[in-house]
Amino acid sequence: MTEPREGMDLTDCPSPHTLGNRAGRLFWSVAWWLFCRFSPRPLWGWRRLWLRLFGARIAKGAYVYPSVRIWAPWNLEMGEYACLGRDVECYSADRIKLGSHALVSQYTWLCAASHDHRRASLPLVKAPITIGASAWIAADVFVGPGVVVGEGAVVAARACVVKDVEPWTVVGGNPARFLKKREIRRS
Repeated sequence: MTEPREGMDLTDCPSPHTLGNRAGRLFWSVAWWLFCRFSPRPLWGWRRLWLRLFGARIAKGAYVYPSVRIWAPWNLEMGEYACLGRDVECYSADRIKLGSHALVSQYTWLCAASHDHRRASLPLVKAPITIGASAWIAADVFVGPGVVVGEGAVVAARACVVKDVEPWTVVGGNPARFLKKREIRRS
């Protein structure tokens, strides 16, 4: 570790997480790795059970793939038939809520915390993420702290979402920007 520069504010350097929080995350990581990480994909109920045991609010029929990484399950809420796809990273330092039928595709990062770059000590800043009902977060998307993705919205693959997404819109790019309104065709 490098020495602090003169005048650097180090008052926030120690971990902002309590000992109980850190111990809970350790127990959770071990439990997930032992009992869920290598479980067969169709054992959705088994993984829901373990998430609930650690405080997650998981509705019936929610899908969590075995390769998902969830930092603090007690900050996770999933509505009916919501899905966290393969290799999703759920940095749930604050609340992460998925509405019913919300889909988060593979390799996506849901990041509910960052650091205050205006302070030399870079203290942790947390803010919840909400993904509305029937929204789709496509593959390899970054969703930042405090973002609300509205109901029925679509975030295109590889987008970087740092601002709220209006309901029933399609956004994409880095940073994500409005592409078009989402219209559902009935065939």
